[in-house]
Amino acid sequence: MIRILAVGKLKDARLAELAADFTRRIRPWSDLEIVELKDQGPEREAAAMLARLGPPSGHGLTVALDERGTTTTSHELSALLGAHGSLTFLIGGPDGLGPAARARADRVLSLSPLTFTHETARFLLLEQIYRGLAILRGHPYHRD
Repeated sequence: MIRILAVGKLKDARLAELAADFTRRIRPWSDLEIVELKDQGPEREAAAMLARLGPPSGHGLTVALDERGTTTTSHELSALLGAHGSLTFLIGGPDGLGPAARARADRVLSLSPLTFTHETARFLLLEQIYRGLAILRGHPYHRD
């Protein structure tokens, strides 16, 4: 099961369409849940995320997306997807991810040294999840 806790809705219709396309592609290969949380500032957003995560034990791996996180390759993300039965990704809002959410995460990853809007980050994460699952299945979407 892959879960994405993301602040805000995808307001840009073009990004929403791309995200929906990758969501459709992912679902035959993995259960996927996307939870949109209200945009209310990093501290409150982090509290809402923590409430959704529940206690640390038995929650699977929690990965926070943050520009200060470590970068990873598509193959490394694929290995992460293959190694854990349950993953939850945290995406903050326009003001970033609250410190409490980063602290609660098992890993903090950066999609790039560049800064993206939270909407773009969600689309990029979905594309990379699909790419990672394609790598695991030997699907030709990812070419080495």
